[in-house]
Amino acid sequence: MTTPAEAHDAIAAAYDRRAAEYVAIAGTVEQLDPRDRDTIDRWRRATSGALLDAGCGPGLWTRFLHDAGHDVSGIDLSAEFVAEARTRHPGLDVTQGSFLALPQPAGSLGGVLAWYSLIHTPPTEVPAALAEFARVLAPGGRLLLGFFDGEPRAPFDHAITTAYFWSAEALTPLLAAAGLEVEETETRARVPGEASTRPHGALIARRV
Repeated sequence: MTTPAEAHDAIAAAYDRRAAEYVAIAGTVEQLDPRDRDTIDRWRRATSGALLDAGCGPGLWTRFLHDAGHDVSGIDLSAEFVAEARTRHPGLDVTQGSFLALPQPAGSLGGVLAWYSLIHTPPTEVPAALAEFARVLAPGGRLLLGFFDGEPRAPFDHAITTAYFWSAEALTPLLAAAGLEVEETETRARVPGEASTRPHGALIARRV
């Protein structure tokens, strides 16, 4: 059986190998669907306190949050992504690490952005990741989670490495178990030109 550490190492290695390709097609906010930007913008405007971009990739959303005046840090498994983020966005606080063991103290954050960050996480580990997000959020803090909408826990062949579908309905009880209450959900189909053709899902959950 693959251990969590081995799974994380495999995900990191997969993204390290193809980081340049990823950045070429989805390395800036402008390359992504404006509806993604609008969703994250609404969340950042309504969320106060320090923020974490969990699974920050090359730092595009980290910078987006920073430019709105937030104290923000980013974390990612991929060393190549972290290096790219530091090169593209000097001065941002971006570190390599796992969101199953975040460095932030308990209750220290106003918000966590996990935009398509859990898609490769084995479903059995997702509750632990959600619990860690909840741990670092202050009461009233808000999580914005993006995911591929589909049959919950069903694997599919993602361009980088195996990924999993989720749904807001399946995630809601897992979030509740972690102390997070879902406040808002969205789903939508893709439009021509997006980086993915698979249906989009997102939710906002508040730390109770």
